[in-house]
Amino acid sequence: MNMKKSVLIAVAALGIGFLSNNAMAQTQQTDTTKTAPATTPAAPAAASGDVVGVLSSTTDFAPLALAVKTADLETTLKGPGPFTVFAPNDVAFSKVPKPTMDDLTKDHGKLAKVLKYHVVAGKYTKADIIKALSAGKGKAVLKTIDGDNLTLSVNDKSNLQIVDAKGNAALVISFDTMASNGVIHGLNGVLMPQ
Repeated sequence: MNMKKSVLIAVAALGIGFLSNNAMAQTQQTDTTKTAPATTPAAPAAASGDVVGVLSSTTDFAPLALAVKTADLETTLKGPGPFTVFAPNDVAFSKVPKPTMDDLTKDHGKLAKVLKYHVVAGKYTKADIIKALSAGKGKAVLKTIDGDNLTLSVNDKSNLQIVDAKGNAALVISFDTMASNGVIHGLNGVLMPQ
């Protein structure tokens, strides 16, 4: 009974954490659901482009958009999907050690493997992730497009985290940027497959 209560508390805390993170993110970003005046810079348009187009339309994901192009994944991610992309932002890419980044940019196969590790087959919105976490008693495992597993859970600060194959955790810092063929969630770290 105590385990069940703990799981319910963790899921409730996750929901509260999602709502507060989303509210904080909305105060820091342009609200794309309202019509912006002509002088306001354009924010990524929801469902007006595919995943690649949406990633390319914002400076937060510029390194990821460039990496997708370098690894020749544009055709895949422009496909019908649907896809859920856990997208490392520009700060996340800046944390990757330079020798590792240099190695990835020279070896397009390795780069493609790392990038595919961030893409899940299927569309998982924030609400879908909460349902999966509830069903999994605080954990959810999603399959990447290469068949690898991503483990999602709630950390002790009620933030959604994804743990990669090497045991490193990245936090989901933004949710539900919609594209015509999927959804994008922002990450503060780059996940590494085995």
